Parts: sequence; structure tokens; C-alpha cells
Amino acid sequence: MSGNTIGKILRLTSFGESHGKAIGGILDGFPAGVQIDAQFIQMELNRRKPGQGKWTSSRREDDELEILSGVFEGRSLGTPIAFLVWNKDQKPADYSHLKNTYRPSHADFTYEKKYGFRDYRGGGRSSARETVARVIGGSFAKILLNTPGIRISAYVNRIGTVSLKKDLHPDLSLIESSPLRCPDVATTTNMLSLIEKMQQKGDTLGGEIICVIQNVPAGWGEPVFDKLQAELGKAMLSINAVKGFDIGSGFEGAKMKGSEHNDLFEEKDGKVATKTNYSGGVQGGISNGEDIYFRVAFKPVATLMQDQQSVDSTGKTITLKGKGRHDVCVVPRAVPIVEAMAALVLADAFLLSRSSRL
Repeated sequence: MSGNTIGKILRLTSFGESHGKAIGGILDGFPAGVQIDAQFIQMELNRRKPGQGKWTSSRREDDELEILSGVFEGRSLGTPIAFLVWNKDQKPADYSHLKNTYRPSHADFTYEKKYGFRDYRGGGRSSARETVARVIGGSFAKILLNTPGIRISAYVNRIGTVSLKKDLHPDLSLIESSPLRCPDVATTTNMLSLIEKMQQKGDTLGGEIICVIQNVPAGWGEPVFDKLQAELGKAMLSINAVKGFDIGSGFEGAKMKGSEHNDLFEEKDGKVATKTNYSGGVQGGISNGEDIYFRVAFKPVATLMQDQQSVDSTGKTITLKGKGRHDVCVVPRAVPIVEAMAALVLADAFLLSRSSRL
């Protein structure tokens, strides 16, 4: 299976299936001599793991990080960093009824058509359990980005029909104080109410995450095919359940006139800056020194606690029973995943910017 690696200088390759023995990865290209805070990486993993609320999967995983190579006496060696997390709460028998069944909006049908054989235990490689490796790799990238002082903050902007007010400027320091990682108390309350209603109906919800990246200097990113926004877009669209990505003004910018949308330059505190930031911190595929911000849209969870019509591998119509351990809404747990993927892209851009000036 190809497509398991992301990055050019800093390269993350992930491995493992949902109900296999472990999930892990290899991070290559990480510079030597960087102090590695394993406790910080574990904290990032804890933000992603299930069991954070009654609306999340009841699967119980400690998600304990185990670093196998590339770190010695707390510092990176410059050699490949190999890591894994053991799967402990495996229940493959829960999925035996799916061996010859295609779940609606899952990857069962497409994986089988591509490979002729698939792991039906919780989706195997297509499961969101794979994102454990992304969060670990992204946590290493965040540590690397501490040197230039990059700050990456993502938060839940929408769940279903409930969203933050457009004119609200959220306090990013309040993100983790919300059980849904939405930095507004009233909106969080309304979101929780909606989630509870959907859970009672056996239905699910999607939503949106906004990510803000601060203190990125001007000059990061590559022109033409490897534009910084293109790399961020690919990284975000590779996350399970993501169906949309826009940066800066995004699709709203299509409604504006050029005279409204242009970010005019000015001198501010001895530096060139822009009066507005409709560009989202990227112009010509290269960072311009302003905050980078983008929005990621997640579809509703495909597994419902309702009966659904489907077909089996012979084409026979069947009724798929709603059962198992699944999230009503994955969006709050996806916040650290979005941050991790952004960190991997930015850390790679950081290393590329250094090499381009040699």
C-alpha cells in the first residue's frame, strides 16, 4: 500500500491497523541534538484518545508512547525516530458481521475493490486509530518548531448546525477548558445539547475546526506545485472524515471585489505587514509573516446506532445493524490531529527554508 509517508525533509511514515497489535511510525529527517519532551508528546496523545466524554467511543486505550530509536538521553540523534503505541482494547469479534458487508460511507467497498482483500476489523488501516501516529509525529514537529517560536492552536468552530458567532474573536487560551475544545461557554453548551439529542436518536454529527498558526516568519513554502497552502490542504484532506479545506478568506473571498480583498502593505514596528489578512498568511504559496489560518470540515461519523440498508460482497441487499463502539461526533478529538498535521507541514517548511539558503 503506497501513500503512507508525508514530508520532504522531515518524513513521517505510519503503520498499523485499528485492531492489529500496534500503531506506530518512523520519523526521518529530524535534526540531531533537540531536547525531546516525552511527557509533552504523551499529553498530546491523551488529547486524541477515546473516552473523553459520553459522546465518544467507549474503547479504552492507554495510548502509552514507546520510543524505539532515534532518541538517547532525552535528545534526538538525527537518526530515524521509531515509535509505537500498543493496541490493548482490541475486540475484533465485534466486527465479524462485517466480513462480507459494505458499510455505508466507509472504506470497506473501495479498499476491497483496490486490493481484493481487506481488514474488516474496525476498518483496519482506514480507521481513525491510524491518527495516533500522526499525533506523535506532529508532537515531535511541534517540539522542533519551538525554536522559531511557532504556535499552533486549533479549536472547534462548528458541530452540526451550532457554530461560533462570526464576529466573535475567540480567546485561544480557553480551548482546552471546554470539553468540546470550543473556546466559548455558551456555544459549547449548545453543542453539547445537540450531541445529546443525536446520541439519543442513534445518529451522528460532523463539524468544522479552525486552526491558527502564529509567528511564522515570511519566506516559508515553495512556489508552484508545493505551495504552503497546497501542502496544508493535502495534509488536512488526508485526515479521516475531512471533506473540506479553505485558507484565509476561502470560499467567502469569491464573493468579494479585488478592492475589498487585497491585503494592503504597511510598515508596522519596523517591519512590512499587511493591514488585513484575507490571504491567510500565505501569498504566492509562501508565508508572508502574518497569522496563517484555515478551516477544516468534517463529515458526520459514518457508523450509526441505527439500522441501515446496504449490500454484501455478493450484491445481496441486507440490513446493517447499528452496534459497536463509536463516536457521535469526532470533531473535538480531531483538534490535536489537525494541529499535528499542520506542525508536520510547518516543520518540513522550516527545514526546507534553511536548506534553500545554504
